[in-house]
Amino acid sequence: MHNYKTDYHVHPNYSIDASAATIKDFCHKALALKLREICFCTHIELDPERKAKDNFVRLNGVKHSVYKLNWLDSYFREITQAQTEFKESGLKIKAGVEIGYCPGEENYIEKIVNNYPFDFVMGAIHCLDHLSISSKKESPYYFKSRSAATVREEYFAVLMEAVKTNLFDCIAHIDLYRRYGVQFLGVNAYTLHRGAIEPVFKEMEKREMGIEINTSSRRRGLKEFHPTKEILDLAIKSGIKVFTVGSDAHSLDELGEGLDEALSLLHDKNASNYVFDRRKPVPCSTAGKKLTRTS
Repeated sequence: MHNYKTDYHVHPNYSIDASAATIKDFCHKALALKLREICFCTHIELDPERKAKDNFVRLNGVKHSVYKLNWLDSYFREITQAQTEFKESGLKIKAGVEIGYCPGEENYIEKIVNNYPFDFVMGAIHCLDHLSISSKKESPYYFKSRSAATVREEYFAVLMEAVKTNLFDCIAHIDLYRRYGVQFLGVNAYTLHRGAIEPVFKEMEKREMGIEINTSSRRRGLKEFHPTKEILDLAIKSGIKVFTVGSDAHSLDELGEGLDEALSLLHDKNASNYVFDRRKPVPCSTAGKKLTRTS
């Protein structure tokens, strides 16, 4: 249906919450799904108060401290091998990362993103007050004691900080608080962005930062993607041009889920899907033409 289909949010076996599927496994599946580009976005969590819980990757099947950067050498080596192996197939394979933003850890984020040749650096808010709002088990500890107004205040303050660091190319699942917050906040989960997200979008537009359409919300019983159509409209109205689409796949069966619908949504809004090359955004229309010319 869409001639340049991309999945820009894929967690291979380096992410500690992902399946054992390797970079190569995902590339084979991407070809079967007729994807044109796949971007791997291993989790990096840096909250010092969650060091014993979160701040790990998996290296050769073993839990490995995210601070011991030799895992990144292995990650890039594997991505480069896949790029060589799948070159003839036409599948483009990109090296990305998903960084759970934690205020105060900017120097470390900088160290990681500036010392490795990433194509795509995504920022996300996974934790508030050192509690994981993205975890089914842990999120109630955050939400049950907070009103919608407090969640709004805390979430958007940290999001604004993340944007102002200018360290990210794109923000993942920008209304992530909806994932499990909806059980506690009810309908307020759908409106608490009003008046709080617009200044963030203004800041993002100024920095030419992108927003991800993340389809994983469907797997968790939500009707709309991250972000909701209302938030997407506000982003477009604010002048944001760069959008990516991602399944947030943590296993092979999740790869590519909902992407046709996400791409149709962008198309209906006259917005463009983008890919990244060494952290430079490229509209898919251009990427597609280049590919057609060279094939």
